[in-house]
Amino acid sequence: MKAMILAAGLGTRLRPITDSRPKALVEVGGRTLLEITLTRLRGVGVSEVIVNVHHFADMVVDYLKAHGDFGMRIEVSREDTLLDTGGGLKKVGFFFLESGSTEPFILHNVDVISTIDLTRMLQFHREHQALATLAVQDRPTSRYLLFNQHLQLCGRRSGAEQKELGSSTPEKALAFSGIHIISPRLLEMIAEEGMFSIIPCYLRLAALGEKIIAFRADEYYWRDMGKPENLSQAEADLQRKILSL
Repeated sequence: MKAMILAAGLGTRLRPITDSRPKALVEVGGRTLLEITLTRLRGVGVSEVIVNVHHFADMVVDYLKAHGDFGMRIEVSREDTLLDTGGGLKKVGFFFLESGSTEPFILHNVDVISTIDLTRMLQFHREHQALATLAVQDRPTSRYLLFNQHLQLCGRRSGAEQKELGSSTPEKALAFSGIHIISPRLLEMIAEEGMFSIIPCYLRLAALGEKIIAFRADEYYWRDMGKPENLSQAEADLQRKILSL
């Protein structure tokens, strides 16, 4: 199985920590966010990973080399200009289309820590024959994805502004976790160019009837590691055994 780790961001919310290192090498519990993510992926059968890099790119490359790629096949996609989630994924589409593979792959932000059951999520994705499956939770966020009663993506909402696509009436506004399961055929449907988020692409395809669905992950631990206070909270959760890595 294959996966992509999104690790090219500048980590501006983590400054001053990221003034001297990329966010992928920020540590929680004595382990880097990159190691934590790779370990999680390896635990569900992922053996081949591509990591996009930009900020302190050479540090990530050297780190992986020093650790023997953690026993996995790891490729690096250097982004001289940041491409965001959609552009970054489109750039490495070849990695997931090798040998004509039709197996779904995982797309995972490096700066989130969770106990979301990826094996169960993969099974859910396959059972529903989805184009993309997004792990979501019912929690506060500044940006919501909207899903109908069949858990099909039908819109998004940011603050007081609401945007809906298609004829379905949104039933639930849910927070996205930064973890996706994607079928390789999506790669040939990405029409957007340059730097772009994958979310508008999902919304466009959902409006055309493609199955972009929600995997409810409410019972699992999840935390965004994008702020220093969140790193501190994760450390506290480890000590209190609310979280285990």
